Amino acid sequence: MRIKHKNTVGEDRRSFIKKTGMAVLGSSMAFNIGRAKSVPNTNDETLKVGLVGCGGRGTGAAGQALSADPNVVLHAMADIFPDRLDKSLSALLEIHPQKVAVDEDHKFIGFDAYQKLIDSDVDVVLLATPPAFRPDHLQATIAAGKHAFAEKPMAVDAPGVRKVLAAAKSAKEKGLSLTSGYCLRYDNAKRAFFERILDGQIGDIKSMNSTRYGGELWYKPRQPDWTQMEYQLRNWYYYHWLSGDFVVEMHVHNIDLMAWAMGDQTPLNAVGIGGRQVRVDPKYGDIYDHLAVEYEYEGTTRGYHFGRQYNGCSSKQILDIVGSKGTAHIDRRGNHIIHGTSDWEFDGEKNNMYQTEHDELFAAIRKGEPTNDGVWMANTTMLGILARMVAYSGQTISWEEAINSDMSVGPAIDDYSWELEWPNGEVAVPGVTQVL
Repeated sequence: MRIKHKNTVGEDRRSFIKKTGMAVLGSSMAFNIGRAKSVPNTNDETLKVGLVGCGGRGTGAAGQALSADPNVVLHAMADIFPDRLDKSLSALLEIHPQKVAVDEDHKFIGFDAYQKLIDSDVDVVLLATPPAFRPDHLQATIAAGKHAFAEKPMAVDAPGVRKVLAAAKSAKEKGLSLTSGYCLRYDNAKRAFFERILDGQIGDIKSMNSTRYGGELWYKPRQPDWTQMEYQLRNWYYYHWLSGDFVVEMHVHNIDLMAWAMGDQTPLNAVGIGGRQVRVDPKYGDIYDHLAVEYEYEGTTRGYHFGRQYNGCSSKQILDIVGSKGTAHIDRRGNHIIHGTSDWEFDGEKNNMYQTEHDELFAAIRKGEPTNDGVWMANTTMLGILARMVAYSGQTISWEEAINSDMSVGPAIDDYSWELEWPNGEVAVPGVTQVL
């Protein structure tokens, strides 16, 4: 049976700004390790944090969580690779030696490590594995009554996105906080910028242009003792069943800015192109190295994203918005400029958006006023997936067709094992590859 979802339109402008503009709240409590509650919301309890996914982003998220509140401790860690867990633990002990209390029996390794961590006595779970695992990990976290920080993106296919939406609904019903890793939404400059866009300072949006041109990323050479599964997991970025392709894993940040400008209204459909022109070595798995997508919204509004990952070429990262009463611009130099009913340029206080994510999450838990990024973080992820779908297939695909797709791009979570020979998959060929 196909699951039907309505187009999820964002909140009205003023309630949206009220939510995303929430002030960073601190705490004056003294650090004291005590017994935590299963769903803590008081100021006299230690919050126990568990980290699932101990790579660079997970380690960073854990460090920021430990900095967000004086009465918090890292209590458990989980990863499929013991070397990643050990490296992360060593780094965190250097940064927060008084707040890291991970006993040997709270170091969990393997494909089921996430569940063992969730079942331990943690209060807040940080999810930072490759995105293919995120939907199941998030569902298990919320089912166990834990608050969650979920790194972006939230899924790699539509069935995964629907799991995230269901988990977000459950979190709201249970009074649990759910914060996303779409960090740009926690940046002071962008909050001020989009507040003005959503309040109509440039009028009705007519077109949006998001561009991100950059270089290639890391690669880890295959070792003699690695199975095919370990090789792919060590190089997860290059397999779309693990990463979603580069547009989902990385460029979705840029696409999220267009979603924000539209008040999280979903598009009617999309069409695009993409391929592999430079990243052609088999070591790069099956992902593309360039892509362009056009989103069509109600009326005449269009949003365009252009992305590539080539070494030795010029870099560019901008967002340009044209409205009926003006224009708005963001660039990688940090400029946030509006020419509209009144001209404006951000000159306020800058912040560490990664830290603000956790500051606000832990403040919400302490106040007993849950925050929930669930719907918009799922829809933004789906925008990236839709971009991949139209580029891979060469077809125009509607939002409804995409979000209701039953096509999963990877194995079921219970099927993971070191012996699983999940195919690399041939590189998608537009006009031939089927995505629905």
